[in-house]
Amino acid sequence: MSDAIDPVTLAKRLIACPSVTPATGEVFDILEAALVPLGFEVHRFVAGAAPDGPVENLFATRGAGSPHLGFAGHLDVVPAGDGWASDPFVPEERGGVLHGRGAVDMKSSIAAFVAACADIGEHPGTLSLIITGDEEGPATFGTPALIDWMAARGIRPDMILIGEPTSEERLGDVVKIGRRGSVNLWVTVGGTQGHVAYPHRADNPIPRLARVIDALEALHLDDGNDAFQPSNLEITAVETSSNATNVIPGWARAQLNIRFNNLQRGADLVELVRRTAQAAAPGARVEAKISGEAFLTPPGPIHDIVSAAIEAETGLAPRLSTHGGTSDGRFLISLCPVIDFGPPNATMHKLDEAIAIEDLDALRRIYARVIRLALGGA
Repeated sequence: MSDAIDPVTLAKRLIACPSVTPATGEVFDILEAALVPLGFEVHRFVAGAAPDGPVENLFATRGAGSPHLGFAGHLDVVPAGDGWASDPFVPEERGGVLHGRGAVDMKSSIAAFVAACADIGEHPGTLSLIITGDEEGPATFGTPALIDWMAARGIRPDMILIGEPTSEERLGDVVKIGRRGSVNLWVTVGGTQGHVAYPHRADNPIPRLARVIDALEALHLDDGNDAFQPSNLEITAVETSSNATNVIPGWARAQLNIRFNNLQRGADLVELVRRTAQAAAPGARVEAKISGEAFLTPPGPIHDIVSAAIEAETGLAPRLSTHGGTSDGRFLISLCPVIDFGPPNATMHKLDEAIAIEDLDALRRIYARVIRLALGGA
């Protein structure tokens, strides 16, 4: 068995790095320094260029052959914001709780998995860590670049556990077996700018955009299914070319997001919005960016392994869910079955983000059980 690693100490060291997306440098140095003594071969590379890059990524591997368990995660964090009770990048324990940006999403999960690897002796098969510096941002050169890097070297895990915070009321009550897809769209309606006192010399695009919004709001996408809730379209912003009180704007734009289930495809939804906008306001322009398609990991070994490990440590039979936001499982599902499981998510992205120390210790034990069950003989 390798020398033990305290997940709390490692989590603190990672949190102390202000690795606002995209993460680079020191936070990867700390992770690499923890992995090398455990027998991992660590590869780091930078991918992409502006505007979505460059992005630093890390792939670490130990062992050889099958079965191959991959652990995926990200070292980047969202901006801290103002109003914390303590410095968000100076980790602080208060009352059995560790505070700091990334404590939940998701440096503690990475620390717990590394500590679990230290708890495991020699094992058959392969363990790997697939760690990006850009999950919270565009993600263009993060996990997709890691997948390309692995493919070029013939590396393909048999199953992947992502350490995203999935638990809700208690550690282990929820795991994510799939995620909804997401597409952002912008609908722009053109007009002619003019003085409000002379409307006959202008063409106000706002009423036409309002008709587009009404038509989009009236769409019924689906009723969901046994695995997913209904797909949902939300208008998230409206803007015009002018905010002056006496100017009719030259254009008006609506921004919207659709979170969709596996009954839909991103490209089909973009086309639906395009047709709807054209019908309500001929000439309307639609731009779109598909962040990821919906995916579902069907019942199989990874479900059983993660559920059994959680129940053994917590006594809970976790609920299998697809609710919530996206994760990099949207990319990794192209490789193998994927499940997300991590700490309670109540404080992720919030001020005073925090994880209970006892949850961090329990997470290490759960991950160690996952490794033993996945690889056998560990």
